[in-house]
Amino acid sequence: MIVREMSEEDLAEVAVIEQESFSLPWKEEDFRKAINNADNQYLVAELNHKVIGYCGYWEITDEGDIYNVAVDKEHRGQKIGYHMLKALIQVALCRGITSLTLEVRSSNVVARRLYESLGFQQEGIRKGFYAKPKDDAVIMWLKPIQ
Repeated sequence: MIVREMSEEDLAEVAVIEQESFSLPWKEEDFRKAINNADNQYLVAELNHKVIGYCGYWEITDEGDIYNVAVDKEHRGQKIGYHMLKALIQVALCRGITSLTLEVRSSNVVARRLYESLGFQQEGIRKGFYAKPKDDAVIMWLKPIQ
């Protein structure tokens, strides 16, 4: 598996993973806009020339807001998300980012454990943040990143 920068050629595969992963998924065009913004960083995990996961953040001064993390269904539980996020953290560090934040469904225990394993800590709750199904968001921060 390799982790590399997301390109326009990846967008169709990324959109499929997004559709199977989220109840209110982004479309290809949303990812196109995201990767064409110089303040954003998006990576994909590729195995045998197939995109199997992706993640990305948006820069706001010296902070990064992680918007998307997903792995296709057949490759979940294999530490793909961990390796993608480790790479994303290194990219952020090289770009002068000092902290990263994200929101995760309170019911998504697997994702919360992943983020905790990378050093993220719970800092708050956004009540009713998610729809379909309704759920609170746990706000997590990694600061300072190393």
